[in-house]
Amino acid sequence: MATNILVTGGAGYIGSHTCKALKAAGFTPVTFDNMVYGHDWAVNWGPLVRGDILNKGELDEVFAEYKPAAVLHFAAFAYVGESVADPEKYYRNNVAGSLSLLSAMRRAGCKHIVFSSTCATYGAPERVPLTEDHPLRPLSPYGTSKLMIEQMLRDFDAAYGMTYTALRYFNAAGADPDGEIGEDHNPETHLIPLVIAAALGRIPRVEVFGTDYPTPDGTAVRDYIHIADLADAHILAVKKLLDGGASAVYNLGTGTGNSVREVIRAVEKVSGKPVPMVEGPRRAGDSPGLYADSGAIIRELGWQPKYMNLEAIVETAWRWHVAHVPGKISCNIR
Repeated sequence: MATNILVTGGAGYIGSHTCKALKAAGFTPVTFDNMVYGHDWAVNWGPLVRGDILNKGELDEVFAEYKPAAVLHFAAFAYVGESVADPEKYYRNNVAGSLSLLSAMRRAGCKHIVFSSTCATYGAPERVPLTEDHPLRPLSPYGTSKLMIEQMLRDFDAAYGMTYTALRYFNAAGADPDGEIGEDHNPETHLIPLVIAAALGRIPRVEVFGTDYPTPDGTAVRDYIHIADLADAHILAVKKLLDGGASAVYNLGTGTGNSVREVIRAVEKVSGKPVPMVEGPRRAGDSPGLYADSGAIIRELGWQPKYMNLEAIVETAWRWHVAHVPGKISCNIR
């Protein structure tokens, strides 16, 4: 019988792609999701249990029934702007919810967790590429909530022997290469799907926030990591923990930055369609460039990203969005 892995938030964008990778690696992913942002159609590789990480009884039931060997924890609210406007929502769901999950793991005797963290824990970069020892000064309640969870994981490891891997993502992008699942947020705030939506005429235009940054073309630079590469990192991380490996924190990115204008050009080249756009002022808190040094996970876990070319990432996203008609898309990029 395949080993069960509990995947909180497994019906979402990153969680569902990781569930597919878990199944391919011989595990059975058990999705635990309250379906606030999840999709039924994204759960294809194991059972779906509807439940909330804040609900002690629902957590105890899923641990008792499936007896997972480890947890992959994706369940979180992740809109930076919303976290600034409503920090209580983020601290309750992300922080209190994660504490509720860790407590349920203790009660069930489940000793391993891979945590979906974020580069937002770093805040404004002092240097790039960012390494794991960069100062941690998040600029939003969202980033702070993730950093607080990382601290809880360290404390639970020290006190209770619960080992963890925290993966600090940069910009997850693209879609399943087989076209089975992809990105569908409402509201949509990620650049690549918004640029694709503009090319398809699903939104009027995409807005470029800031054209005077100290970057080669004046627009902000970010590190886009393909969702399949990101999912593969989770498989390596959970295998390491199950084999007795020590706790660790890793960056997840390609180490290469691409600007907003480069993303727009890549979508135009892949699609053969023009992208209507309008230039606007910088947004408060946006950094000129954010990209990762992922050397640690490459050295220690043998992770090797397969999608190092922006156009290849965009091509998978383009095929998904052409085939999949989402709900109403907001053009407010955060």
